[in-house]
Amino acid sequence: MNDAPHLKGHGLLLRPVTAADGPALVAILRTPEVARWWGDDVDEHGWTDESDPDTVKFVIEVDGAVAGLVQYSEELDPMYRHAGIDIFLDPKLQRRGLGREAVRTLAAYLFKVRRHHRIVIDPAAQNHRAISAYAAVGFRTVGVLREYERNPDGTGWHDGLLMELLVAELT
Repeated sequence: MNDAPHLKGHGLLLRPVTAADGPALVAILRTPEVARWWGDDVDEHGWTDESDPDTVKFVIEVDGAVAGLVQYSEELDPMYRHAGIDIFLDPKLQRRGLGREAVRTLAAYLFKVRRHHRIVIDPAAQNHRAISAYAAVGFRTVGVLREYERNPDGTGWHDGLLMELLVAELT
């Protein structure tokens, strides 16, 4: 899956991750605002497709600098074909519409080029900022995934919110 294209959005570029992006991505993941949801036990060497061949990762680049990461995976069984996405963005760049634009840009690619009809995303149920951003792109809540994900500090579990976007709903 390492033949990912460059995707141009309004005010950002989604490009394949390189090994050189590791330190910047780790620095973003270790910010308290991002680590709260993703954890901070990360390695700067685990970002290329070789580390997870089932996931396609893109750096979110803004003004030539690493601003975050958005990634997708695919269920290719024709009966259930769809894509799932995840994203994190540097807290210094949040609240500017860049996260929404990165999700919108990737979703358009997944619908038009990869020919999916549905995309899912599963933020923590308490991550209200992310949920609001996904809803602004057109994602709708499907339901709550109870005790879905281990807390990043390992102390227990938290609920997730399953959201989906159909091709006709992308705004």
